[in-house]
Amino acid sequence: MTPPERRTRGRTSRSRLRALDAYLYRCERALLERQDGEWREAAFVDVGFGEHPWTTLESAELFRELNPTLPVIGVEADEGRAAAAARHEEALTRFRHGGFDWASTAGQPVRLVRAMNILRQYRDEDVAAAHAELGRALLPGGLGVEGSTDVQGGITVAHLLRRTPEGLTREALLFHTDFHHGFAPVLFRDWLPRDLRRRVQPEEPIHAFFAAWTEAWQQAREQGAWEPRSAFQQSALQLAASAGGVSADAWLLERGYLRWQPSGGVPRPLSI
Repeated sequence: MTPPERRTRGRTSRSRLRALDAYLYRCERALLERQDGEWREAAFVDVGFGEHPWTTLESAELFRELNPTLPVIGVEADEGRAAAAARHEEALTRFRHGGFDWASTAGQPVRLVRAMNILRQYRDEDVAAAHAELGRALLPGGLGVEGSTDVQGGITVAHLLRRTPEGLTREALLFHTDFHHGFAPVLFRDWLPRDLRRRVQPEEPIHAFFAAWTEAWQQAREQGAWEPRSAFQQSALQLAASAGGVSADAWLLERGYLRWQPSGGVPRPLSI
């Protein structure tokens, strides 16, 4: 059952999702560029763009450097916002009134669907249904992105949800910081996706992950990595070596990204 759509504050500032866009541009290039079969018409769908469609338009501009004919569709549950955004439409960019299930009901093939800063106001138990609706229109191999950022986009945590033959899988959890607030793993806790935000508690898998990351961070500082960027990189490398599932890709770590991709997928909270 789809959770009821809720009106969000919608005050998304320009460039709030720039770090997420940069990650997708770099690490999901093949997905954005693909043109065979249904992929030629497969869209990027941005769900819940807010009061103004700035982030949808910014993403469209960047992603079209890789795929000049990429269809982009902004979807907003508030009918007035959707109507106001229509003045930004052009041949490849559209704005529609709807919710999580818009793409699946409209019959639009989708390669990438994003819903950032939407589910924070929902109940934990509504997240799985929202994810299922977000992923329903994805082509096999397509990606769903759902999570949260701070107001300026300096801290981001997002689920990466991949459509596979078995269904939508919780492929990875992506963390990013621009180091504006320094760095310690605890900075990410308040910006975890909705189903994980209150689950950093003993016995929960996300608690074990943060405990391991905090220990690696403390060890990095003891070894002299006091500067935030150095502490982040060193702790991530130690975490990759000790816990597994953490990417040691230099491009990611140098730019403040940590991707946790455990072999069985990101564990679901035990208490939901």
